Amino acid sequence: MIEPEDFKFYEKIKVPPPTFCPECRMERRMMWRNEITFFNRKCDAPKHTENVFSIYRNDMQRVVYDERFWWSDDWNPLEYAKNYDFSRPFFEQFAELLREIPFPPLDNSEPGRITNGKYTNDCWDIKNCYLAVTAGYSEDCYYVYTILNSKNIFDSLWLIKSQNCYECVDCKNCYNLFFSQYAEDCMDSHFLYDCRDCINCFGCVGLRHKKYHIYNKAYSKEDYFKKLLELQQGSHSAFKEILKNFHELLFSYPHRFAYLVNTQNVLGNNVRNSRNCIYCYDTEDNVENSKFLAKTGLGIKDSYDLYNSGTNLQLSYDSAAIGNNLSKVYFSMMAIINYNIYYSTNIHNCNNLFACIGLRNKSYCILNKQYTKEEYEKLVPRIIEHMNQMPYTDKKGRVYKYGEFFPPELSPFAYNETIAQEYFPLTKSEALAKGYSWKDPEPRNYQIQIPNDQLPDHIKDVKDDIVGQVIECAHAVGPDEGRANGSSSETSGQTAGAVCNEQCTEAYKIIPQELAFLKKMNLPLPRLCPNCRHYQRIKQRNPLKLWHRKCQCAGETSENKVYQNTADHIHHSKTEHCQNEFETTYAPERPEIVYCEACYLREVV
Repeated sequence: MIEPEDFKFYEKIKVPPPTFCPECRMERRMMWRNEITFFNRKCDAPKHTENVFSIYRNDMQRVVYDERFWWSDDWNPLEYAKNYDFSRPFFEQFAELLREIPFPPLDNSEPGRITNGKYTNDCWDIKNCYLAVTAGYSEDCYYVYTILNSKNIFDSLWLIKSQNCYECVDCKNCYNLFFSQYAEDCMDSHFLYDCRDCINCFGCVGLRHKKYHIYNKAYSKEDYFKKLLELQQGSHSAFKEILKNFHELLFSYPHRFAYLVNTQNVLGNNVRNSRNCIYCYDTEDNVENSKFLAKTGLGIKDSYDLYNSGTNLQLSYDSAAIGNNLSKVYFSMMAIINYNIYYSTNIHNCNNLFACIGLRNKSYCILNKQYTKEEYEKLVPRIIEHMNQMPYTDKKGRVYKYGEFFPPELSPFAYNETIAQEYFPLTKSEALAKGYSWKDPEPRNYQIQIPNDQLPDHIKDVKDDIVGQVIECAHAVGPDEGRANGSSSETSGQTAGAVCNEQCTEAYKIIPQELAFLKKMNLPLPRLCPNCRHYQRIKQRNPLKLWHRKCQCAGETSENKVYQNTADHIHHSKTEHCQNEFETTYAPERPEIVYCEACYLREVV
């Protein structure tokens, strides 16, 4: 349903109302983003014989230049210019330019801002990072996704200003933290959920300003450390038992209906210091008057339908991976420091472009052809009219006129290679039924050196020669083995006899920095490959979707009688149900106890 304020926004930026629903629009943008699946492919740059590490497969219709060559002046994107053809649909012509023009192998910032980070993507100002995606101002980070201002981080997702962390999700200002989610200002702790300012705590939920707690029970300092030794944290078998106990505690405490911090008139989840933001997720600081955002940065104003966008944007619409000092960017991707950009990708420091690719420091171009200001302003309205008169129709009969993002069938990536599979997972048959492409796993023929079930149980028994050896991924063995990392056939999206649907690489290696960290912190070896581990962390986060629900506080207890309230709530009744209702990312069938903000705060603060 399109609200009256939406029509005002579309009229303000002079675009027609969308014909796809918000969820389909988000999924469509994500189908153009491969962020974690990498390939070793040939480089198409002249006189380059070495392969490059890339998000594009060899068999894609994509020309890929080595990063330094692509950013150099040794080639000219304007040489690929095309005249607009009014006898053919616009998207057909743009697809031709996509197939012909060179792309850099990865979506990193320009050379010089990444030091010792060959295997990274969508990163900037990082040092000594490995298999890092969307990382900035950080160093010594390995197997991470969306990490900012952090150091010495392993296997984590969405961390800010943290150090020495492992298997953490959605944490901020933490130090020496392991297997935790929604922790802030915590240190020297393991298995925390929704904790603030906690030190030396283990397996705790919803604590504030506590020390020496295990499974929410207080201990003396001496007894706390004695108990920790008994827990055998370096043992993988002990880890599984700890995780089971932690999950039992986790589902017995109330969860906040949404993580909205210092917000006003906001619907969504994981939003801070923002106002007038509707259906927004993972949005941080000074975002105003915007709608349908996901994974966006600071200072976004008056914008709709953005994914993975940077700082200081305004009046932008239906775009992905754009960022930093932008205005009026529409239906575009990878646009940095631009304004008045339409249907373009990989654009840097440009203005007034329509359907351009790979340009830097240019103005008034269409399909990479240079025009005068007068020619450009005369031609663009004709193209928009033509897009409406001769729209593009995909194989499933979906119509794309002016005002719609790029059709998914023109994306170089298969559905299961993109982040759409992370947030809107499909099976192969479901994807093909929708007209999306699918990439079956290629035979890898790894010579497994260590079967998964032969890994040492305790980290103290792991020898240094394990570095570099080929280890079998538990998901390659079967879904039951996936439970070793705290997942099950249900949580990992697998069923008995199913093939892993998480871009499983079937095997993996331990790198020196990883082994040193695990031994120092007394942590067991991982049992899954990096891609499968990433998917398990994604599953810890709630979906980008809202359900209307009622608070589950029923007076003295939670609605399911599992949690006993500890304080008097604002409805002041021991028998009556709280009447507050809200929009939440917790689906009604989920097992968590979900409280409104008022009831939740009475229990944790």
